[in-house]
Amino acid sequence: MYITPAKIYLVCLVLGYLLGNIQFAIIFSHLLHHDDVRAHGSGNAGSTNMLRVFGLRSGLLTFLGDFLKGVAAVLIGRALAGEYGSYIMAMGTILGHDFPALLKFKGGKGVATSIGAAIAINPIIGLITAAAGVGMVIYTKYVSVGSMTGGVVFMLLCMVFGEGIWIRLFALAACLLILLRHVENIRRLRTGQESKISFHKKG
Repeated sequence: MYITPAKIYLVCLVLGYLLGNIQFAIIFSHLLHHDDVRAHGSGNAGSTNMLRVFGLRSGLLTFLGDFLKGVAAVLIGRALAGEYGSYIMAMGTILGHDFPALLKFKGGKGVATSIGAAIAINPIIGLITAAAGVGMVIYTKYVSVGSMTGGVVFMLLCMVFGEGIWIRLFALAACLLILLRHVENIRRLRTGQESKISFHKKG
């Protein structure tokens, strides 16, 4: 039976969304701490909240898991449907991470997953993006500022140096999602209530 490209792209989108529903913050908080990270701190199922609540090791493990989720999405999507498939599956994974149906659509902010996807799609642009984001976190001590900076830098680099419309559309969508997921952080930054990063577990 002939499978149309549209059906393959739909498969990539659905598989990506299901992959995104795997929330490593929740997995590691249960496995390592017999707790649910969503019950603490910001209530977000992401690596930053894991870092603040459970410490550096838990934060790094969560970041790595979410990062590899983005890499896997690109590689699997590319194997199934070429470059178009990689963009579609990566976006599905970010959406699944941000809005997981299995968790009442309350997920993380998609930054680590977006970085993994960006590096897998274009290593040079992805690494520059990651460096810009990390540099801004180090400079400001605000993870949210670094995350949003990385999203904007990735979008701008793809608009200027990206090859083809697909990477530009992906970069635009990924950037907008990161900004959307940081609306509350933006509000707290404006009112001076945003928390700075700490690498120590809170008691």
